[in-house]
Amino acid sequence: MEPLSAHSTRLARAWLKLGLAALIGSGLLALLLVLSRTPGLHNVFPLRDFFRAALVVHVDLSVLVWFMAFAGVLWSLAGNSRWAALGWVGFWLATVGTALIGVAPFFPNSQPLLNNYIPVLQHPVFFTGLTLAAAGFGLTVLRALLTIPPQIKAIATTTPMSAHAALRWAMLLGAIAAALALGSFGGSWLAVSDLQGIARWERLFWGGGHVLQFQHALLVCVAWFWLADALGAPVAVSGRTLLGLFLFAALPLLAVPVIYNQFEIDSGEHMLSFMRLMIYGHALMAPLVLLAVRSLWQVRQRVSPAKSAFLASMGLFVVGGVLAYLIRGANVVIPAHYHGSIVGVTLAFMGLTYVVLPHLGFGSPDGHLARWQPYVYGGGQLLHVLGLAWSGGYGVQRKVAGAEQLLTSLPQKIGMGLMGLGGLIAIIGGVMFVVVCLRAMLPSQHFKT
Repeated sequence: MEPLSAHSTRLARAWLKLGLAALIGSGLLALLLVLSRTPGLHNVFPLRDFFRAALVVHVDLSVLVWFMAFAGVLWSLAGNSRWAALGWVGFWLATVGTALIGVAPFFPNSQPLLNNYIPVLQHPVFFTGLTLAAAGFGLTVLRALLTIPPQIKAIATTTPMSAHAALRWAMLLGAIAAALALGSFGGSWLAVSDLQGIARWERLFWGGGHVLQFQHALLVCVAWFWLADALGAPVAVSGRTLLGLFLFAALPLLAVPVIYNQFEIDSGEHMLSFMRLMIYGHALMAPLVLLAVRSLWQVRQRVSPAKSAFLASMGLFVVGGVLAYLIRGANVVIPAHYHGSIVGVTLAFMGLTYVVLPHLGFGSPDGHLARWQPYVYGGGQLLHVLGLAWSGGYGVQRKVAGAEQLLTSLPQKIGMGLMGLGGLIAIIGGVMFVVVCLRAMLPSQHFKT
């Protein structure tokens, strides 16, 4: 890892703290969600009315805020020290917005709408928080585009390119994907003013939500190769080849403006086009995934927190990808798929957190707790995913809790029971991650404002 400027270090530290805060909040809500869906427990914890509101904020904190905050860490590390004020304004807007999103479900009359990608609560506090967070992330993306050196000359010449330079390019591609997603949200917002209720928010977030998945996919590959390098297994191809594979994986983004130009936002063709973009576009990631698997295979270090996270991340990501092709109807196989993929990304970011903490002036996570945390979190999530996939095969519907699940057969109850057990284990793994990070961050010799 190259030496960091003082500004890059401070801003990366700030984004990491926001990401951890989002994970803590989403973990507390996840506990309520698991209890409200687990057979036998949902009667003891009658949380059905709170379930949907908690689900909305849990998703927004664990997927939107955590992923964007960690992207902020990566972009801060990759960029130079220019546009400092822009970076800090973006961070504080996102922080205030996240806090408002986190408290929104506890306000009366917070009506949840479980639309895809960015579910919402129909309450002024939530919408204010979401608007501020979006503005903060938008400024952060803008700063990334302005400060990450593209090194165009390195592509145009025959000078060898390092893997580090290729990964910096990949982070820039992630920022371009994020900018395209924000532009998609803006374009959709202008076109959905005549729609009401869940249809409005479904169409608003549909296109941009799909585009954000490409940002996450590009950045998880960055995390995998960074982890492999830290574990003594640098990527087995040249930097120029690695950049070519990242550019190949980003090619589907070129279709986004075409879809918006060709089809109306409220048309079935618009939604179907983005579904196809997701299905076929992500297939272009296959060479990067296979290269990451090869790097993992070459790791000779026996035990370390980074290796544990690398293994668990790859396993969950592959399981999530396989389950995508088993979806039949609107049942809980759908959340099984995206939980696998999302947790694969989260585990990669957790592992990379362990790697970058010492470079940010904190302690180095080590010991049994740090080494086992990815396996506990990943193992619990695997049980959670398999329980959902099993139950979906028996017709259990998504986005419901308690008696509304209509668990009438023994296989349905077994599957959802496995889901609940896995969820509780995963929550323990999440707590372990927070404890490991706080141990590294809080001692006086490492703590800096």
